[in-house]
Amino acid sequence: QVQLVESGGGLVQAGGSLRLSCSASGGAFSSYAMGWFRQTPGPEREFVACISRTAGSAFAADYGESVKGRFTISRDNAKNTVYLQMNSLKPEDTAVYYCAGRSSPELETYSRTREYNYWGQGTQVTVSS
Repeated sequence: QVQLVESGGGLVQAGGSLRLSCSASGGAFSSYAMGWFRQTPGPEREFVACISRTAGSAFAADYGESVKGRFTISRDNAKNTVYLQMNSLKPEDTAVYYCAGRSSPELETYSRTREYNYWGQGTQVTVSS
């Protein structure tokens, strides 16, 4: 059973930075595509970023429009961890951030919640104005 555990959330002032981590266990992390989503009170999870399974050193990544140019997703297969570096944070970035994973061919990315099989429990990010 694959388990995903997020960490790194917290309270930060607008304009500040945070780095979220998602550690995976129980599966072949290097064969997974990974994603980050966020949710404010309401039924929908918003796509934030995703990163493909790597092909050698090559990978693909995609970002939600609201975070492009501010957030960067990366992965370390040796550590079974995916990261989300969040810079220039805004109060509207306040949400619970979820890590997601799925097995995947190389270099494919996925931006829809229904495309992922595995989910973490989430970590709260609060940005104060």
